[in-house]
Amino acid sequence: MLADPSVYEELAAFVDERDWAQFHTPENLAKSISIEAAELLEPFQWTPDAADSDIRDELADVLTYAYLLAARLGTDPDTLIRTKLARTREKYPVDKSRGTSAKYDQL
Repeated sequence: MLADPSVYEELAAFVDERDWAQFHTPENLAKSISIEAAELLEPFQWTPDAADSDIRDELADVLTYAYLLAARLGTDPDTLIRTKLARTREKYPVDKSRGTSAKYDQL
């Protein structure tokens, strides 16, 4: 179901061993993504030179919950990303958006 079944299988086994799936409602997983995404900023709190290892640890937490939420919704992260990318390509055509950070309605 997910992009790299071996990663998902490892993650699913980890969750199953601990009987945590009961807590993994879409709402709880979305909250966890948001919390972990905020923690991704913590290594940068007082310095722009955060340690890569700290950033990777926090990013792994975000991705873990994102994988779990995708699985809970019965979808594949790669499919989600490609679908969204196709819509974003339409909103941000290269000829109008190249080199600018302007929002699509300001192009």
